[in-house]
Amino acid sequence: MSSFDRLHPALQHHIVNSLGWRELRPFQEAVIPEILDGKHMIVLAPTAGGKTEAAFFPVASRMLTEGWSGLSVLYLCPIKALLNNLDVRLDRYCTLLGRRSALWHGDVKSSARKKILREPPDMLLTTPESLEVMLVSPNVDARSLFRNLQVVVIDEIHAFAGDDRGWHLLSVLERVSKLSGREIQRLGLSATVGNPETLVDWLAGSCAGPRDVFLPLESSASAADVQLDYVGSLSNAAVVISRLHRGEKRLVFVDSRARAEQLASELRRLEVTTFVTHSSLSQEQRNQAEEAFASRQDCVIVATSVLELGIDVGNLDRVIQIDSPPTVSSFLQRMGRTGRRAGTLRNCLYLATKDETLIQAAALIELW
Repeated sequence: MSSFDRLHPALQHHIVNSLGWRELRPFQEAVIPEILDGKHMIVLAPTAGGKTEAAFFPVASRMLTEGWSGLSVLYLCPIKALLNNLDVRLDRYCTLLGRRSALWHGDVKSSARKKILREPPDMLLTTPESLEVMLVSPNVDARSLFRNLQVVVIDEIHAFAGDDRGWHLLSVLERVSKLSGREIQRLGLSATVGNPETLVDWLAGSCAGPRDVFLPLESSASAADVQLDYVGSLSNAAVVISRLHRGEKRLVFVDSRARAEQLASELRRLEVTTFVTHSSLSQEQRNQAEEAFASRQDCVIVATSVLELGIDVGNLDRVIQIDSPPTVSSFLQRMGRTGRRAGTLRNCLYLATKDETLIQAAALIELW
């Protein structure tokens, strides 16, 4: 029996007839049985490789087969922008199955949050910080809200591991598990993790159930074109960007909002079609910039880490990194935004503006 055949018949119908899928991807076929069996898992697959569906399909199948009611699934992301990006897709999937999803974070209106409390959805998309607010708020009956919880999906889990946000995440997971009175299945999704076996044990926490890791097969997708150059200043970086890879779609990462605005200004002065996105802009401004960039070809978008994660900005040709990102994982995540089309390689061009960042970038590339 194939993994597809193990899914609930209603879900099978909509995958084929509503989504137009002819088949599951090979890694989804491999992962789905493990999730259907209730294992705690780390699932690694390339950015835009279908990780969301690899988790959602078996979880939704269990929801239908086992007759889950109330809020049974939490979908956690490290940033609001990624939640907003996923909301439309996951809401559509739930609606096709006669279920509901909802979004809860700081930008969600009070009226929408009150409706969630009155009529809990089947799936709630939120951040760990917003989840903790729910747990401590006198306006939320947390025991009633989370009593039916069965599964927690943590997207871009590498963004939590290894720092204070990660331990905070584990803390809130233990608290909702206690409120539900059961061992909640924990699923972590990422494109890049260096130590997945350690990570799945960390994620499982106090859970006693079986756990597993899915690793993608080594292939030509592991090849990459990585280059490093010294430019000395943001102004010089702008000149290099303006002259390289004309006619292509380029995503440029910088380490601060101020530098993002400065570089965007320099590029516009050089008559390069340039968009900019960072957390100081309003949600509407970010959406406009990202949608405009996604619809164009010969253009640049300058971003902070807000575009490092799985937010869809269309097919990219090039990633350019100004100075060095904080970690190897961050570097791999950013480079993983490229190389999605057949016949293309992942790529990253480092442009160092200072001696020390040149050395840091060289060391990071060597570690990779």
